[in-house]
Amino acid sequence: MSITGKHIVVFSQMQFDNKLESTPYIMARLLARDNYVYFVDRPFTWKDYFNAKDTKAYQLRKPHFFSATNSFIQSDLPNFKIIICPPVPSINMLPEGKGYRMAVKFNEWMVSSRLNKVFKQLGITDYIYINSYNFSYPQLHKALSPQPALSVYHCVDPIIEAYQLKHGVHNEEILAKSVDMIISTSRELRNKKSFLNRNSYFVPNAANLTHSQKALDADLPVADILNGIKKPIVGYFGAIERRIDYALIKKVIAANPDKSFVFVGPVDAGYVRDGDFSAPNLHLPGPVAYEQMPAVLKGFEVCVIPFKKDEVSNNIFPLKLFEYLGAGKPVVSTDFNDDLHNFTGGLVPYCSTAEEFTDALNTALVDPQTIEKVAQRINIAANNTWEHRITDIKQLLTEGLAKKAKTFNKFD
Repeated sequence: MSITGKHIVVFSQMQFDNKLESTPYIMARLLARDNYVYFVDRPFTWKDYFNAKDTKAYQLRKPHFFSATNSFIQSDLPNFKIIICPPVPSINMLPEGKGYRMAVKFNEWMVSSRLNKVFKQLGITDYIYINSYNFSYPQLHKALSPQPALSVYHCVDPIIEAYQLKHGVHNEEILAKSVDMIISTSRELRNKKSFLNRNSYFVPNAANLTHSQKALDADLPVADILNGIKKPIVGYFGAIERRIDYALIKKVIAANPDKSFVFVGPVDAGYVRDGDFSAPNLHLPGPVAYEQMPAVLKGFEVCVIPFKKDEVSNNIFPLKLFEYLGAGKPVVSTDFNDDLHNFTGGLVPYCSTAEEFTDALNTALVDPQTIEKVAQRINIAANNTWEHRITDIKQLLTEGLAKKAKTFNKFD
């Protein structure tokens, strides 16, 4: 029997108003359909607090930063509240050691104090705690009062960025060992985390099919950012950063001067220097809001996922795969994660070389919008929606609660 009517705290590494749609936020909103969910917004640091005063993000949070009685934002969903924490010190620059560990404890105390007051204010005495990739607070759940009925680490990505690697691997190990359960978004992540916690499970990312299918609306205008770009358009929607195989995609772009390649999303200057990723038929229009994704996808003839194949990408299960398919679009991907083959039924070509990628693009352009092909793509996406994933997550939470209760009763 799946959980309903439960109180669930989701402590996220993402902020609720992030420019890109995030797995933790989607998960939290769907859980709130039949549970009471409290999305704990990633705390501002003191640096954020002083440097972001002219931003909309700051203004949204300002009334709640230091108010114990007005510490959450009521969302558009009646069962979904967003908790705003007081700003915390920036501590990542500290070296590993006693000083850093004391600073972690202080930040955890700051956040737990806010959450404990919310619990008291709302009369919450029994709840599930989900830490969604916020390993900077590895033992926050231990500082909460009352203690959660079930503690979960939701691992959505490998730790790869330099600022994360400094303390993240150690923090994540502490977190993984101290929770009751781990749910990972790729099989490889699950396999690695099972060495730290035997209660480790794999639930992949999925698509918001209702949103993606808006791209099929004949009356929806194509996004303005694609105006004037020569067709056919080969498109990518997402962050332009370390995951992309620039060496391969540059060869593909050069080999296909008759096609326009459009990469829509924020550009990470740490990986893409000025002029380093450029070509006459390459367009980088920048980021757009997630709400505009269907209008962008509608203008693509083919969608691509050109990630590099390495020990990091093998841990990634991208949201965009099923978002593309849910829009009825043909998809061409690199062969970066073997898991994906099992979810796309032979419908998506996974390429190892630039030549294979070019051949797959040309094949995809032959009949990209035939009724049969579109229906096949949508059917794949329909079997991989967030509704399916939330059902799986809720079942794991139900089993976790039962298992913990059984263990508790055994030693009571």
